[in-house]
Amino acid sequence: MKPKKQKRVGAFVCRCGINIGSVVDTREVAAALGQRPDVAVAQEYVYMCSDPGQELIRQAVEKEGLDAVVVGCCTPNLHLKTFRKAAGTRGVNPFQVEVANIREQCAWVHQEDKAAATRKAIRIIGSLVDKAHGNRALTPAKVGIRKRALVIGAGIAGIQAALDIADAGYPVLLADRLPNIGGRMAQLSETFPTLDCSQCILTPRTVECGQHPNIELLTYAEVEAVSGFIGNFTVRIRKKATYVDWDKCVGCGICTQKCPSKVSSQFDRGLVDRRAISIPFPQAIPNRATLDAAHCRQLGRGKACGVCAKVCPAGAIDYAMQDRVIEEEVGAIVVATGYDLFAKAQVGEYGYGQIRDVVDGLEFERILSASGPFAGQVRRPSDGKEPQTVVFIKCVGSRDPEHGYPYCSKICCMYTAKQAMLYKHRVHHGRAYIFYIDVRTPGKDYEEFYQRTQAEGVTYVRGRVSRLYQEGERIVVQGVDTLVGRKVEVTADLVVLATAVTPSQGAKDLARKLNLATNEHGFFSEAHPKMRPVESITSGFFLAGTCVGPRDIPETVAHASGAASKVLALFSREALETDPVIATVDQEICSGCGLCVAACAYGARQLDPKRHKATVIVSLCQGCGACAMVCPNSATQHENFRTDQIMAMVDDLVLA
Repeated sequence: MKPKKQKRVGAFVCRCGINIGSVVDTREVAAALGQRPDVAVAQEYVYMCSDPGQELIRQAVEKEGLDAVVVGCCTPNLHLKTFRKAAGTRGVNPFQVEVANIREQCAWVHQEDKAAATRKAIRIIGSLVDKAHGNRALTPAKVGIRKRALVIGAGIAGIQAALDIADAGYPVLLADRLPNIGGRMAQLSETFPTLDCSQCILTPRTVECGQHPNIELLTYAEVEAVSGFIGNFTVRIRKKATYVDWDKCVGCGICTQKCPSKVSSQFDRGLVDRRAISIPFPQAIPNRATLDAAHCRQLGRGKACGVCAKVCPAGAIDYAMQDRVIEEEVGAIVVATGYDLFAKAQVGEYGYGQIRDVVDGLEFERILSASGPFAGQVRRPSDGKEPQTVVFIKCVGSRDPEHGYPYCSKICCMYTAKQAMLYKHRVHHGRAYIFYIDVRTPGKDYEEFYQRTQAEGVTYVRGRVSRLYQEGERIVVQGVDTLVGRKVEVTADLVVLATAVTPSQGAKDLARKLNLATNEHGFFSEAHPKMRPVESITSGFFLAGTCVGPRDIPETVAHASGAASKVLALFSREALETDPVIATVDQEICSGCGLCVAACAYGARQLDPKRHKATVIVSLCQGCGACAMVCPNSATQHENFRTDQIMAMVDDLVLA
């Protein structure tokens, strides 16, 4: 039998400037690797990812006849593709290229012991040399792309993403859990720093969405499950019963006027009541009524009512309507679920929930709004009187790791300045005080807007509020002015809390359904915060707007357009190459126990009912390796991560 030819492996060590070179002696590492009998050539260079560095690899492949390449550098997340392409131009199979991370996993964590870091770098790269010898040449499979997108969340981020994709000629499903699109922006009065009417700049976009031939609205709907992979997702969506046939409803609003049942209005943040059947606001898209079954006399309380059905001129009321679950096929999913506000009741010293005239920022937006409960006149929720003194308190829950969240909510400084200015515009003789820790204005014309707020008579007090309490009809606010070092007490008619921006309700549950990662606060995690800010770590899912973290409207719109551009880049391709580094099953020794089927989070494993053997759905397998971990007899192996390869790597790391 002809002896098997030993693979020729080249090892290359990157200094990464001083990132690695200041800690690891890269020349010593290259020299040590060059002494290994299984390394054909070993070289080091200052920046392997640079053009000269890649050329060095290409020349070595040609000169030494290399079959495989190992590069000791930074994380493979950044440069694996770079080196695969470089070696690939000289005929090396891309899956014969390995990256050994000696920056994050060595240089950065052993800066105080350079000798030990150098020894560790030799072992790390050596272990990848062992793996490279066991690697097999692999070829990606190609799959088609369904060029249709789903956008989850129809606030300004979802609307912008949907319009950008639809304008490029691709169909879009725009889903939202509410009966209408528009999100938080629909609740705002004016927007900073230009003081544009929020509805005036939002409504054209919502109308365009509602009339766009490539956009299908799925409002009052929630995603239940997603299966598949990038380019080919199947999404189960629950369309909640509205009890109104929207094909018949004309949005005349007669039912909303005659309905005898009242319930607190979510859109108006509980400042007023709405009817059990309602249209949230006059510019709502779709402009159709929705019946709240829980508060309907007929449906929720079992009483004979039927007023809405009697007065509806279109005969659109349908008390027998049920939820429907539909399945849709899409190729990409944009998550744009927006934000909520910190639960104010958790900040007991500010009296929210106990004192009626302590409101949050969104409630004050509704008070200021021309479409709000007071038609744009500033009124107190408790008695409808015009407040003569208003106190704004910033950083409620933000930058407060003990009671809330450690991060800055970013938009509070600007919207508080805007609200104080608008209050002064409506109540010229009124007094506005803003308690603050500091003022942050990182945006175009934001600093000038802040200066204008002060010039128009708003008083800024640097310090935290320690306590507030009700005294008669008014609210006593006590704090400390840290600039002059004395106590401050203001007797106010209304207090506005600028509470922390938090992930939207249900974001964590949605992340679980979509297999997406979130950070410690519940915001969706980007694939890379700087280089891939609109991509998630799961291929085919893109992120837009405040579901990633606090941001203002211009940033949100730009972020959403960035996500849409990624979708369009995906749709511009005719086919996708699937990663061949996936699991396989040795049918000869598979016992058919099914443990791998239960362990697979992607639904990529199934049992053949006749042969009682596990099989892999190649297009769904993400190569996570969970199936190989639970397989009791090693029938499941991972391409290029076989047990013998891993044991060889361990030997090199432990015994060298």
